[in-house]
Amino acid sequence: MNSVLEEKTKKLFGIEKPFAITMWEFSWIERRWPGAGYEDWDKALDELTARGYDAVRIDAFPHLMDADPYREWTLNPEWTLQVWGSQSVNRIRLYDDFCNFLKACRRHGVRVALSTWFRQDTEKTSMNIRTPDDHARIWIKTLDYIKEWGELDNIFYVDFCNEWPLSAWAPFFTSQYGDQKVCSESSVAWMKAVIAEFKKHYPTIPVTFSFCHSVRGTDDDISFLDFVEQHTWMTTGSDFYQKVGYTFDRFSDVGYTNMALKGEELYRQSKEHYDRCLVEEIHRVAEWAKKWGKPVVSTECWSVVDYKDWPLLNWDWIFDLNELGVRTATETGCYAGMATSNFCGPQFVGMWRRKDWHHKMTDVIHNGKMI
Repeated sequence: MNSVLEEKTKKLFGIEKPFAITMWEFSWIERRWPGAGYEDWDKALDELTARGYDAVRIDAFPHLMDADPYREWTLNPEWTLQVWGSQSVNRIRLYDDFCNFLKACRRHGVRVALSTWFRQDTEKTSMNIRTPDDHARIWIKTLDYIKEWGELDNIFYVDFCNEWPLSAWAPFFTSQYGDQKVCSESSVAWMKAVIAEFKKHYPTIPVTFSFCHSVRGTDDDISFLDFVEQHTWMTTGSDFYQKVGYTFDRFSDVGYTNMALKGEELYRQSKEHYDRCLVEEIHRVAEWAKKWGKPVVSTECWSVVDYKDWPLLNWDWIFDLNELGVRTATETGCYAGMATSNFCGPQFVGMWRRKDWHHKMTDVIHNGKMI
């Protein structure tokens, strides 16, 4: 007999089995120069479904959709080292491209989860968000456009802010309240207010705020979320980055140099330890969500946070960790959907080309139980 949580999960997402999802964030629109991976959406989506994936999580740019979806926006680079999005200044127009991308996803049978990294344009438009009502309004207006295009029924869920409340992605919040823990009083009050206002307009769309903190020792109340979008890696709560010397440098290659020289070697020397770090964190997430009766989705996950095709950066150990993560998360029965990594896109050639591996992993996900 199906459990109450399983029935709630199936009804929430309209699914009969766990789904395989990947993160195409802001790359879907920014990386459209020749060879960047998304210049031909039909080709990229063909390759995605050929690997067994059901959905993509993308940046909907709600602050720019609200301000003016027709104008050309100039975006500052978020980094020069990572290959998500643009590594230099870029320009986008949203109205037609967003509509056309959603229609391409429908043609390929791919559902779309909406999130946002609040990409910084030259006018810092995201800083106009001063209240939770502002935050809700920009999302309501974005979904109004999607409804106008006839694409609302293909929207999987809305994540109001990537990895809330990090200053990198929610500067409008931290500029007012400073750095906060996920479930601090001010953070929770903001999240609840956004959800309440949004649900007045779109009550049936599943909603959440995604997180990336370690849940070790936490008993935070997440009852107000429809589900948990938790990002979990081997590096979450472990000493791996500290020992490697990786500090998330965005405009310096020091971190990648250290990763190239030390990362794989450290992992292989202490494989049992770091595998255990990943497994234990996944189980903590599952128990946390289970306590509050919430399904889990993870679209950024399992190995290391940052990686790419780069000298001395081999993919074999990354594949091994990702497989461990997929199998462990699936076995908990708490995951309604998950990614195989946060590198599952055409710009990560070393990850993308292993079609057989993706098929194996998406089969594991689809055959997983839900408790």
